[in-house]
Amino acid sequence: MRSGVFSCDLSGRTALVTGASSGLGVRFATVLAQAGANVVLAARRLDRLEHLRDRLRAEGHNVLAVAMDVTNEASTIAAYDAAAEAFGPVDTVIANAGMNAEGAATELAIDEWDNLMAVNVRGAFLTAREGARRMRAAGSKERGHGRIVLISSITAQSVSPGLVAYSASKAAVLQMGRVMARDWARSGINVNIVAPGYIATDMNGDWFETDAGRRLVDKWVRRRLMEESDLDAILLYLASDAARAVTGSVFTIDDGQTL
Repeated sequence: MRSGVFSCDLSGRTALVTGASSGLGVRFATVLAQAGANVVLAARRLDRLEHLRDRLRAEGHNVLAVAMDVTNEASTIAAYDAAAEAFGPVDTVIANAGMNAEGAATELAIDEWDNLMAVNVRGAFLTAREGARRMRAAGSKERGHGRIVLISSITAQSVSPGLVAYSASKAAVLQMGRVMARDWARSGINVNIVAPGYIATDMNGDWFETDAGRRLVDKWVRRRLMEESDLDAILLYLASDAARAVTGSVFTIDDGQTL
């Protein structure tokens, strides 16, 4: 009989985190490493990963930094190859890489739209697909250890003026994750989606210091931004054995910002 007690011990797992060079990606990678997982830091700019890699290694964690352009299939495959060579097959994927492009639909340049969709949607697709392929080849059906977490946003299901491209991309990620969960359920791979509320990161921190940003915060019931640490528990849960029966679910963690 399996224990119903939630354990945060991820020893023996190998997790790949995209967008690990800044923001939430740094936090996700750190939390997974501290829980005992081998962690593969993936981002386009290898130099920005090296500081995090060195810090985590100094703390005694098993960490690899790899250059990975999530929009490029060959780069994605190469990153998974490097991970497998260092630690064995990846069994946990956090598809976190993303970008923003603000502007009304009538003003947004089509190049900005295309670039955002390439990173946020194509990138999440390539990351998850390659992860699933590797998990299947490594016997995920028998072991039931496959875990894929896609990072969406509350903007996927709530109206955010001026964020038409970002909102559309995160809605696509949300629905893509649910379909993948259905398609891969019998392969022992769980796919879940986390939709965070607003957190001050490198992407948006300056904007929340503006008058418009402060007005938005004042509209929320708790009148505050979330902390990066508010996502720790759901991340660890979805990566763990405790989430064996959870797939195709959307977890909105937003401190009541959508209430």
